[in-house]
Amino acid sequence: MSSNRSLPGRIYLVGLGPGNLNMITPLARDVVSKCQVVVGYKGYIDQITDLITNQEVIPMDLGKELDRADSAVNLAASGKDVALVSSGDSGIYGMAGPLFTVLTDRQWDGLSPQVQVVPGVSALQSAAALLGSPLMQDCCAISLSDLLTPWETILRRVTAAAQGDFVVALYNPRSKARSNHLLEARKILLDYRDEDTPVGLVREAFREEQQVSITTL
Repeated sequence: MSSNRSLPGRIYLVGLGPGNLNMITPLARDVVSKCQVVVGYKGYIDQITDLITNQEVIPMDLGKELDRADSAVNLAASGKDVALVSSGDSGIYGMAGPLFTVLTDRQWDGLSPQVQVVPGVSALQSAAALLGSPLMQDCCAISLSDLLTPWETILRRVTAAAQGDFVVALYNPRSKARSNHLLEARKILLDYRDEDTPVGLVREAFREEQQVSITTL
């Protein structure tokens, strides 16, 4: 990126895809390699070490999304071009939300800093490809994480998706603190879907630890 442009710098929201270097888009590769700073969860940055040469790298822990976004805005304000990286696509449960939250809190005018979104292959696309492309007709994505969204709201969305007969991609299905959320979503789906409805389970898509299985609701 040009170092001669007047202040401030620019922020690139970069989607890295599912974690396989072969699935990072050429544009994303180009942006990461040319930006002056790369900011992201350290697990994602570890996946793109081959693209990093002399850039400043700021890795952060999981759960520090707003801190990452805040850091990117501060760096851009100092005149640097920043690649703010996410796995999958940054606009699908990625860093787009935290970044625009921080910018809005700072009364961003939509112009300074400039923000460019670099799309990536999303987790739902990767999983669907491994399962045989079940997203051909109408589909929706729902996160079962209630860190930023009330659980009651999530339940309403699952119910609406079940009633609407959508193909449903469930993100963040469970964690140590949310062991029952997936079971609750399944119960709602069973109120509207046949028990033999196919369910695909995908872990670590297109990585060495990849696991794919098909079962029923």
